[in-house]
Amino acid sequence: MAVITCIDDLKRIYKRRVPKMFYDYCETGSWTEQTFEENTSDFRDLYFRQRVAIDMTNRTTATRMLGHDVSMPVALAPVGLTGMQHADGEILAAKAAEQFGVPFTLSTLSICSIEDVAEATTKPFWFQVYTLSDDDFMKRLMERARAANCSAIVITLDLQVQGQRHKDLKNGLSAPPKLTIKSIANLATKVSWGIEMLGAKRRTFGNVVGHAQGVTDSSSLSSWTAEAFDHSLDWNRVKELMDLWGGKVVLKGIMNREDAERAAELGADAIVVSNHGGRQLDGALSSIRVLPEIIEAVGDRMEVYFDSGIRTGQDILKALALGADGVMIGRSWVYGLGAMGEEGVTKALEVLHKELDTTMALCGHRDINEVDRNILHVPEDFSGRWVTESS
Repeated sequence: MAVITCIDDLKRIYKRRVPKMFYDYCETGSWTEQTFEENTSDFRDLYFRQRVAIDMTNRTTATRMLGHDVSMPVALAPVGLTGMQHADGEILAAKAAEQFGVPFTLSTLSICSIEDVAEATTKPFWFQVYTLSDDDFMKRLMERARAANCSAIVITLDLQVQGQRHKDLKNGLSAPPKLTIKSIANLATKVSWGIEMLGAKRRTFGNVVGHAQGVTDSSSLSSWTAEAFDHSLDWNRVKELMDLWGGKVVLKGIMNREDAERAAELGADAIVVSNHGGRQLDGALSSIRVLPEIIEAVGDRMEVYFDSGIRTGQDILKALALGADGVMIGRSWVYGLGAMGEEGVTKALEVLHKELDTTMALCGHRDINEVDRNILHVPEDFSGRWVTESS
């Protein structure tokens, strides 16, 4: 077995093992991929301040997220189609997260269903919902999430209109995939992936097929997804969905002060500073550059989580130092899943935890809850001095 020392090691195995269309689905951004790339590269502008001769015994990364104890302030972000990255992918990832002591978030557009994941786990998980126009489907979806004992919903706000990802279009990505001679040739080289997929519980969207009106199989799925997203979404609709759920709510996709303040006014329990991993609005600022502004606006009124671009435990620590209460990781755990299944997700979490813990110690802290901006050198113009209409 290869020696895994960093997330990139898992990524290399993942790329070899998983069909190109699903690798590209994970490892791509919209349009020119500027935002996708800067989500990671902008972390490099932040530098740590080393401290020495400080007692580093009895260190802890334990804290709380949404009122629950976690082993480190990290949640697995919702990622669609992960059951195509590895057979029963969502189930395996949820089990790994539960064992490690961090939250798992199931996507509405997962391959395994809410019920599949609930049956395979023993603790509550979070459930992500899109803002869809089908009221009946949304109502029944939340009823199913309640029945599965989900402890919170994560409402994704930045997908009313889908950003164009060139690779997905060229690869004919779908579930199940639209096969071409080129994709068939590639699939033929992924023997272990294919053998495992033959025994998979499902191979299409388990939360949709058989649940949305008129969607009885994969052939009727594409027309439903093309029309499902609510282009008329506004804050009144967000409030309706929050009330429909009636429990803990996280609003994901916040990238500016005004939207953060509106989320706080609605009574959201938490927000996620996220640009959807650079998969939606290309040319937008990286999430890490806008984080300080949003913390300043609402950090004392709700929990603020960070998402987009995290590949190391050092990235996690930088986000926490800038004020985030926790982070969500997406691609990092998908690399592990695609590479090694449940063991790979666990390995990804172990790698991130070790990097987080070691860097925290070298910055002079032994409790993650006491980390603050003082561990960083932050450029004066890191968040930018942008001329906007409001200024």
